[in-house]
Amino acid sequence: MAAQLAPIPDPQSGSSTALVETAAPRVTLRNSFAHPFDSAMAAARTCYSPHLVDPGEITEKQRVMIGTGTYFGGHHTVYQHAHFEFGLENVSRQFVWSFLHAHPFYNSEQQSQRYVRLDRAQAFVPPERGNFGASERAIYEKAVARAWDSYRELATVLEPAVREILNDIWHVGPGSHAKRVQKVERQTEKRAIEVARYVLPVAAFSTMVHTISGIVLHRLWRMCAANDTPTEARAVIGEMVARVREIDAQFFDRFDNQPMDDPPEPREAAGDGEAFAREFDARLGGLTSRLVDYSPNAVASIAQSYRAVAGLGAAACPDAEALDRILNPARNPYRRETLNVGVHAPMMRALENAHFTFAKKISHTADSQDQRHRMVPAARPLLTLADTRSPDYIAPMLVRDNPRALEIYQRAMDEAWAAKNELLDRGVPREFALYLLPNAKSIRLVESGSLLHLLHKWTMRTCFNAQEEIYQASIEEVRQLRGALPEIGRYIGPPCYLRAGISTPICTEGSHFCGVKVWLDFPNIERRI
Repeated sequence: MAAQLAPIPDPQSGSSTALVETAAPRVTLRNSFAHPFDSAMAAARTCYSPHLVDPGEITEKQRVMIGTGTYFGGHHTVYQHAHFEFGLENVSRQFVWSFLHAHPFYNSEQQSQRYVRLDRAQAFVPPERGNFGASERAIYEKAVARAWDSYRELATVLEPAVREILNDIWHVGPGSHAKRVQKVERQTEKRAIEVARYVLPVAAFSTMVHTISGIVLHRLWRMCAANDTPTEARAVIGEMVARVREIDAQFFDRFDNQPMDDPPEPREAAGDGEAFAREFDARLGGLTSRLVDYSPNAVASIAQSYRAVAGLGAAACPDAEALDRILNPARNPYRRETLNVGVHAPMMRALENAHFTFAKKISHTADSQDQRHRMVPAARPLLTLADTRSPDYIAPMLVRDNPRALEIYQRAMDEAWAAKNELLDRGVPREFALYLLPNAKSIRLVESGSLLHLLHKWTMRTCFNAQEEIYQASIEEVRQLRGALPEIGRYIGPPCYLRAGISTPICTEGSHFCGVKVWLDFPNIERRI
């Protein structure tokens, strides 16, 4: 379907100069198994066969008997072998966050709003139906266009401040080498749009490569109403199912799997979003992330687990020694690996037996990155159940420190909430109105993970190149861990902290080195940008 261009009055002149582009989702099947259903049946038969069963050996009787027996009996691993690599275009950030990335069983490479300048206003626009008619669509599209105006304006205003900070970090001034000056200029633009993107609506389109297994596609189709974007989810997942049916119809048609139209979560807000936000924030006590629960015997549990791996008694390997063998990067080369081999390393699996839970408040755009740490799952809100009438958002550091940028930012927040509230007052479904919320929208969640997977997250996200909010949350988490369990906390930090004096290069980011010797004063060093 070709993009539709909707003219929006220019806020200054009243002329129709701004455009919002919208289009139906485009789903392509880039790669797949040749015979996904028969491959699943052959895998099932292999379990009880003296030889490896080939998909070409499968008979119609086996398709019926094994297919129904495994699918309806809940023996679904056979449908996990087939994988499908999709290209997704014209899907909203809200849909990706609320549904596509809200579970751990996928792989995505998604267009970055941090580093890709979004010059054109391209966004999801709900279908006109019921209380969302032409006049409501005009309100919606005007709000989207205004958000893009604010994005452009904010990026322009932020660039001088960003350039000044980067020039100071990289010691760039008159007479500096041209390549160093050029590097600062490139980073200036990237950092400015990274912050400016906070004002863009979660309706903004995204492009991605998304790979899932066959059983996950079945589950997504069944559950496409259980999220904040059921209309869009049904359309996108429906297209994904259609592409698979084109290569092997029986992968779906042999079963009666249909979307669950009435999930137990309410479709409209049933609670008091403002009261929930106040209570949650009071619990945080001014922190971005607060440690609310952890394994109190973590040290002893980890040590005992290590001794079980190594076949050692407590006398031969006391707790402190066991911990040092696992966590000290000078003694354990796994800690210095960039390949994240922890789940494959017998001694590192001891860290699975200590767990930590955090209450956290970050923006929608930051949480979209945070949820990619799939082994640290979270209970995230349904925004349709936690909506607030008043603006509820996060402001990045560069915005807070720049009066003109802050003025633009606050205006953008007020405009987004005003448009969203106006649509709600007109009876527009909350599902549609919430697409106007900005990337800055506060997300309150509770996440939990084992030390093994949190260790990887903290290693990556305490680097100065990490997204600002996730960095701040990770720093706070590490500091709280150091306070609660200093025996563990002292071994945690970014790659440069782990590698300093042990391995070269100290920084694993190569040409993306932040320019600051973080390892010299971690975790007390202050991030400026």
